[in-house]
Amino acid sequence: MNPTQALARAGQSIWLDNLTRDLLTSGTLARYIFDLSVTGLTSNPTIFDHAIKNGAAYDDSIRARLSRGLSGEKLFFEVALEDITRAADLFRPIHERTASVDGWVSLEVSPLLARDAQTTLSEARDLHARADRSNVFIKIPGTAEGLPAIEEAIFAGVPINVTLLFSVEQYRAAAEAWLRGVERRIEADLNPDVASVASIFLSRWDVAVAGKVPAALTNKLGLAIGHQAYRAYSQLLQSSRWRRAMNAGARPQRLLFASTGTKDPQASDILYIKGLVAPLTINTMPENTLKAFGDHGELGPELSADAGDAEKMLGEFRKAGVDLAALATKLQDDGAASFVTSWNNLLGVIASKGSALARAS
Repeated sequence: MNPTQALARAGQSIWLDNLTRDLLTSGTLARYIFDLSVTGLTSNPTIFDHAIKNGAAYDDSIRARLSRGLSGEKLFFEVALEDITRAADLFRPIHERTASVDGWVSLEVSPLLARDAQTTLSEARDLHARADRSNVFIKIPGTAEGLPAIEEAIFAGVPINVTLLFSVEQYRAAAEAWLRGVERRIEADLNPDVASVASIFLSRWDVAVAGKVPAALTNKLGLAIGHQAYRAYSQLLQSSRWRRAMNAGARPQRLLFASTGTKDPQASDILYIKGLVAPLTINTMPENTLKAFGDHGELGPELSADAGDAEKMLGEFRKAGVDLAALATKLQDDGAASFVTSWNNLLGVIASKGSALARAS
């Protein structure tokens, strides 16, 4: 049994944090599914930006849309949906085999809408309808403004990947938004089984405090936050409200560990995989991290529902002067701003590529 198979046997879903046309056409994604137990994937604007800018795989698709007068976001979403639907079809057997628990792919709404709940909801519904696949998540940031859109999207029956969560408080707010949407469906005599995952970002915590805390605390904050989130998740799974919803036919919103690629070259390249083994969760890995774990991975102990010594560890960071609440807010704000930058870069790349293709034709 290879390391990824062992992780899957431990009850954790392995998702790839990457999607490009080359991954699909080369058969690499299919190989990851077969060889490395990958059962889903996530995408984001930065990934598409790099793929379109650094290769010709999207040229024909962009040229075809330009000929129809499309540009900007409209052009991008048509091109992205080609990849998303192909990937969704590739994961469909897993989706069916697991009774829709797994086999999901994720597409993000425009990051420019992070503070606009109503338009976010409208775009989420539109993208999901256009994908026309039961195993497509629409990603909505778990910002204060995004939470109402998440609740409304769940109520509307749109599966949601809540992204850009950094703290247990932000995670609980996202879980509450999902549950409110589910409870409203129950009250309306609608099927409450609307899938969702809540993605908590981890490695960025360690980047944020690098060089600012004692050496003994290096690369330990992200894991502690992950452990704390898992405790909150375990508590919610045992709560009366979640159990009532599940008794009515809902399934739990799963916890997803994101940003699990190691940023510190001095640290283990499987740091956030080995240290976050937990059943009924997901770890979405950058491609290099996935391959590293497949090559020399090993499982750490299963996370404890009581978070082990995470609270003690977080206390050490507070003693070192880290304001965890303020940093969580900053990380979420910075993450939203970074996605906007990536989005604008992506649209710029598409415009530049379009001009070059037009001149060449």
